[in-house]
Amino acid sequence: MNKTILTFTLFLFSISMNSQTIFGKWHSTNEETGKVDSVIEVYEKNGKAFAKVVEIKNPDRKNALCDLCEGKNKNKPILGLNILTGLEKDDDEWSGGKILDPRNGKVYKCYIKLEEPNKLKIRGYIGFALIGKTAYWTRAK
Repeated sequence: MNKTILTFTLFLFSISMNSQTIFGKWHSTNEETGKVDSVIEVYEKNGKAFAKVVEIKNPDRKNALCDLCEGKNKNKPILGLNILTGLEKDDDEWSGGKILDPRNGKVYKCYIKLEEPNKLKIRGYIGFALIGKTAYWTRAK
């Protein structure tokens, strides 16, 4: 009986701890349609945060290429593309990295912050954080 209670408690604790992190899978919403168009996985590597596209919802876009990208990402498949690179933890946000918008091929400075357990704020900007755009991703179940 005690083992069952302990196991259940640890299970609930691990679920609540997992929801308190930026890491995991997130839904990205197309701002024009208001619909989820992709799933992004945020992961940690060498103490920094990165993210890649792990699912594209529109079947017609599953094999889409980043034709508007420049440099090494030019004409790479969007599925599997790293779109968030090199963010470092700074108090309650992750900053100092870059984000690629595969819709327009542009790269921006960015920071991300967990607003709620299932809501991630992404701020992309050029120059100063005041001049930019904010998006919100919701945690994928």
